Amino acid sequence: MADGNQSIMEKAEARFMDKQKKTAERNKATSDYVSEARAREIKTARLRGLRLAKEEADRVEEALNPTPKKKRATVKKAAAAPKGAKS
Repeated sequence: MADGNQSIMEKAEARFMDKQKKTAERNKATSDYVSEARAREIKTARLRGLRLAKEEADRVEEALNPTPKKKRATVKKAAAAPKGAKS
């Protein structure tokens, strides 16, 4: 009977150790996911700030030094009769 109890205890301990190992792996994966998400949020916020600052600087530069609008080239219509027409 002692052998039966011993093997039951060993199996129970093995299951317990497996559960602890899986829990630790799950916690590590969750921690990695959260830290990567946080790093992504920080990077996105930094890049957004840089983009907005550049856009504002471009607006200020445009307000101080407006670029003249280019005039379109006009197409001159021929005043003469079309080629090949005889008068």
